[in-house]
Amino acid sequence: MEQQKSILIEGKNSVVEALKAGRPINKIYIRKGDRSFFRLLLELARENNVPIVEVDEQFLNKISITKKHQGVIAKGSPKAYLELEDLISKAKTTSREPFIVVLNEIEDPMNLGNILRTCDCIGANGVVIPKRRACGVTPTVLKVSEGAGEYVDIARVTNIALTLEKLKEEGFWVVGADMDGELYYEKDLTGPIALVVGGEDKGLGRLVKEKCDFLVKIPMMGHVSSMNAAVAFAVIGYEVVRQRMLKNAGRT
Repeated sequence: MEQQKSILIEGKNSVVEALKAGRPINKIYIRKGDRSFFRLLLELARENNVPIVEVDEQFLNKISITKKHQGVIAKGSPKAYLELEDLISKAKTTSREPFIVVLNEIEDPMNLGNILRTCDCIGANGVVIPKRRACGVTPTVLKVSEGAGEYVDIARVTNIALTLEKLKEEGFWVVGADMDGELYYEKDLTGPIALVVGGEDKGLGRLVKEKCDFLVKIPMMGHVSSMNAAVAFAVIGYEVVRQRMLKNAGRT
């Protein structure tokens, strides 16, 4: 497959964060008459020598993929993916205990965008996604993440099950989010953690579940039997943060 040469970044916050993060941007289109509204964006563009082109609303609507461009669309280089080994190495060099998120066949760009946003909020070291049967970093993902996608490292792998084996060899506890598990707040989620979240309809799958050290679940008290993948990740992800904060507080 030919490597993608460029990607559209849509929306004010997404473009601003792309510029702040140093992503190579070729050109930025803004809606005519909106220069005052995009003052910070224009300053960042000048600092990075990125040309600004004023266009009418119809042009933006025509090229927009998300249909939520907010009057600005940038054309830039695609997000660079890391090798798994590099993601693990970076995770181990931070001051916090390593926390990597593994997504098994998340296909909805809205879910991936929200997960990346939560990852940035909770300080996760990065995300692992499969190369096939999964959503990559698209304009919709970047828009939904509100710029957080610029700061979260992502590794793409061929085989999730083998990846979990590698993470265990590197000292991570592999925790799967699954309704067959124990209550998430009753398990110890401190230490190096790789949290595995399954696809929207498929869950983790038998082989991936078998590779996990243990499974955790969120209690369900209503009429439906499952929770949105991005919401489930946020609930468990913040429990990881809570437990680590309590653990660190106990040391001081």
